[in-house]
Amino acid sequence: MALSSAGFSQVAPLTPVQALRLLVLRNYITYRSAWKLFLTGFLEPVFYLFSIGIGVGQLIETFEFNGQVIPYAEFVAPGMLAASAMNGAMLDSTYNVFFKLKYDKLYDQMLATPLTTSDIARGEIAWGQLRGGSYSAAFLVVMAGMGLIHSWWALLALPAALLIGFAFSAICMALTTYMKSWQDFDKVTLVQLPLFLFSATFFPVTAFDGWVRGVVECTPLYRGVVLCRELTTGALSWGSAVSVAYLLVMGLIGVVIVRRRLATLLLT
Repeated sequence: MALSSAGFSQVAPLTPVQALRLLVLRNYITYRSAWKLFLTGFLEPVFYLFSIGIGVGQLIETFEFNGQVIPYAEFVAPGMLAASAMNGAMLDSTYNVFFKLKYDKLYDQMLATPLTTSDIARGEIAWGQLRGGSYSAAFLVVMAGMGLIHSWWALLALPAALLIGFAFSAICMALTTYMKSWQDFDKVTLVQLPLFLFSATFFPVTAFDGWVRGVVECTPLYRGVVLCRELTTGALSWGSAVSVAYLLVMGLIGVVIVRRRLATLLLT
């Protein structure tokens, strides 16, 4: 803090790193007592893995992926890993952001400090990314404990999950800034459920024909599923590089939109 020539104190602006750390720390302190929310978000994909990956896996002895024959549970588990990253990011970047923006007016209060709309965008997106990443990290431990990982490439599965969380956190927060009421969240479910069911999570994309397959391959969760599945099985292809580029661009677009929308909503 410096003293101006007029005798008034001036607060030095925060660097982007300091602002990011401050906002992530604020969210951590807020949610520290609400750890049960994180537990429920983690358990959902685990239950799906047990019921479908293990249960249906008893009926399907082997499954082929990128020329490799693997158990069905090993095929489903990476899909659940990608879905857990998506769910964690979506939950925090939609419902929570909407409440802070429209009802709690938290972002208005933040702008009364040296924080900027860009700082808020980066901080909230990073927190959503970390929430999705925490689900994925715990899920990876479950996969390893169940013997569903057999490749050293799986070490990159956690960074891949963080990338998925970044992409969904950014784009979901961007879309949330356009929402007017809680009824708009019906649209979130309308998008989330088809993504979860039809992104090659439980069956290969080759089950689709023609233009339907093309549409599925262009969806963000499919790109995340492909990336996680190839890493955990070690059956890498150019699809992984495509997925990384796709998710990175998606996240960056979301960041740009969020920054502009927050400036429009809070500074005008």
